[in-house]
Formats: sequence, C-alpha cells, structure tokens
Amino acid sequence: MIILGIDPGYAITGFGVIRYEHKTLRPIDFGVVKTEAGTPFPDRLLAIDQALSELVRLYQPDCFAVEELFFSRNTTTAIGTAQARGVAVVAAARAGLPVYEYTPIQVKAAITGYGRAEKRQIQEMVRVLLNLRTMPKPDDAADALAVAICHAHSGNRDSNRAVGGYQ
Repeated sequence: MIILGIDPGYAITGFGVIRYEHKTLRPIDFGVVKTEAGTPFPDRLLAIDQALSELVRLYQPDCFAVEELFFSRNTTTAIGTAQARGVAVVAAARAGLPVYEYTPIQVKAAITGYGRAEKRQIQEMVRVLLNLRTMPKPDDAADALAVAICHAHSGNRDSNRAVGGYQ
C-alpha cells in the first residue's frame, strides 16, 4: 500500500509518501509545496492542487492521510489552512482515492505512544521508523510522514472505512 500523507497549509503544505507492506514502512518521497506570500490566494491554492495532482500521478498512492486542523487563536490562518486542506481532499477525490483524517493527538500517539509528544520526539521517531539517516526536514514534511505512518498503523486500510465521507 502506498500512502500519501498531507500536513496542510497554504504557505507550506507538507507531503510524505510511504510504502507499507508486510508490516514494514519504507519512505518513497517527502518534501513541501511552498507558495509565496503576496501571490493571490486562489493562485496559491491552485499551485497546491497542481503539486498534489503531480504527486498522485508520480506515485499512484492508494489513499491520502490528512491531518485534521486544530487552531485555538488565529482565525485568519485557520481559514486559509482549512482551504488548503480542502484542496488536498479534492485532489484525492478527483483521483478516486479515499481520504483518512487524523487529529494531531492521534498522530502523536501512533508515532510515539504519547498523544502530547513534543515535535522533536515525533521527528526522531519518524526518522527511526523509516530508517532515515537524519530527521526529515522541514518540519512540515516530517509531520506529513508522521500522518502517513499513523494511517499505516491505524488499521484503517479498508477503503470502505474512509472517514469524513471522502471516498
């Protein structure tokens, strides 16, 4: 199974592509899609869509695993990030792929066993679990890999169990 993990954002969207077979995780690719401040917002969303569509074309994932959003302060940032997350869901739907959603607490618990783990702990465990020489950078890419690993460990590998009705 190939899983495309997404850490949504409109300035930086992290992505991580992993293969999960026979209880073994293998990294395929990871990185970020960056959009420049000052670029019209619709163009930023379009750039994210185009990049995610290209990742789907290149790696032919079986599903998307997307981090759910949690914001307690900045509503403007939350709305923009939610729109970028919507772009990821649409990219998956266009490709006919199921979308699985995970809260930050679920991701942290799946990676470290502790739902309140620090960012550095997550990055180190992602490095260990994927047998990488160094911690994946930038943080958004590491977060996306963590979401993909969370999905691999979740047992939600049946497309009939996609959450949020995205399938």
